[in-house]
Amino acid sequence: MALKEKISEDLKAAMKSRDKLRLETLRTLRAALMEKEIELRGNSKQVTPEDEVATLMSAAKKRKESIEQFQAAGRMELVQQETAELKIIHEYLPKQIGEEEIKQVIEEVVKTTGASSAADFGKIMPQVMRQLKGKADGKLIQELVKKRL
Repeated sequence: MALKEKISEDLKAAMKSRDKLRLETLRTLRAALMEKEIELRGNSKQVTPEDEVATLMSAAKKRKESIEQFQAAGRMELVQQETAELKIIHEYLPKQIGEEEIKQVIEEVVKTTGASSAADFGKIMPQVMRQLKGKADGKLIQELVKKRL
C-alpha cells in the first residue's frame, strides 16, 4: 500500500474515532502529498515512494523548526501540539537509524573517497546523504561528518 493510501485510510479511522489532532495532521500530510503530485504532474512524472518520504521529511523538519521557535518564545502549549504532530508524522517515515550506524556509513565513504580534511566535506556529504536519505536527520549527519573531518 502506498503511503498516500495508508494516510487516507488512517484519516478515515481518525474521523471515526474523533481524534482531532491526528485528523488535522493527516489532512495536512495528505494535502502536502497531493501538492507534490500536482507539481510533478506538470513535468509528466509520477510520484515515487522517495518523493513521498521526502515530502514527509519536509513536514517533520518544519515541525522541528516550529518547536525550537515556540520554545524560544515560551509558548509551551504550541510546543506540545507540534511535538504531538511530529510524533504522528514519524509513524509514516522509515525507521530512523542511530548515530553509530551513521558513523559507519561516514567511515565507509571517507575510505572510498580518501578524504582527510575539512576541505573534503563537499565530496563526502552528498554521498553520505544519498545513502542515508530519509533514514536520518540531515543536521545530525552534517554534525557527524564535520566531527569526523
